[in-house]
Amino acid sequence: MKKVRLQKYMARAGVASRRRSEEIIAEGRVEVNGEVITEMGYQIDPAQDTVRVDGEELSREKFRYFKLNKPVGVVSTARDSEGRKTVVDYVRHIPQRLYPVGRLDYDSRGLILLTNDGELTNILTHPSYEISKTYRVTIRGYLSSEALNRLETGLELEDGLTAPARLSRVEFGENQTSFLFTLHEGRNRQVRRMCSMTGYEVLDLKRIKIGPLELQDLPEGEVRELTAEEQRALQDLKDQAKQENSNIGTDGK
Repeated sequence: MKKVRLQKYMARAGVASRRRSEEIIAEGRVEVNGEVITEMGYQIDPAQDTVRVDGEELSREKFRYFKLNKPVGVVSTARDSEGRKTVVDYVRHIPQRLYPVGRLDYDSRGLILLTNDGELTNILTHPSYEISKTYRVTIRGYLSSEALNRLETGLELEDGLTAPARLSRVEFGENQTSFLFTLHEGRNRQVRRMCSMTGYEVLDLKRIKIGPLELQDLPEGEVRELTAEEQRALQDLKDQAKQENSNIGTDGK
């Protein structure tokens, strides 16, 4: 595992802010593998080294999981060069440094998962795991059966052929159509581009599900930590993905 600065590790473990952690180190209150450390640049291996503050051992970095109902006009990155609000701004108060899992474009809204669990992030975002995402999409005009078939078969975009999508709960309104759109790829603005390829403008795009995790009734612009049940569902997904990966390795495929 990559080494990290001691004060950064302490901050992630929830001891205090990074600046306050530096003060605690300078006061001689921190031990690494039984040795008192007062050096600011000291680095540790979180997987190997034992850190104690005032004699109490810090547990390994705690994984945290939050879901956000992202509004339109928020950037799905940890920071933005243009100074726009980001999804991480909603969890600045959390001691652990959290990152968004996947992205929603600036004009889209809905479910974003924020976590420091790198293994889960890889499983949810890497194409090889084929984790499905579901969106509620509203387009201008009436969706034709031909367009529906093209979307469900797969389309040739500028970056290659898409995997088949699945459309359900199609509802027609006044010069618009809403439907659930499920796919397991995560290309940039993919849903919008696929709809555009069939001749439709997306009026609204809202992600409502990532794998087993659902947005449910979380208000727009609100964030909350996952329930124990939701975390178990994600852990089950991790276990299943690791088991399948292990089986592939064993079979030599």
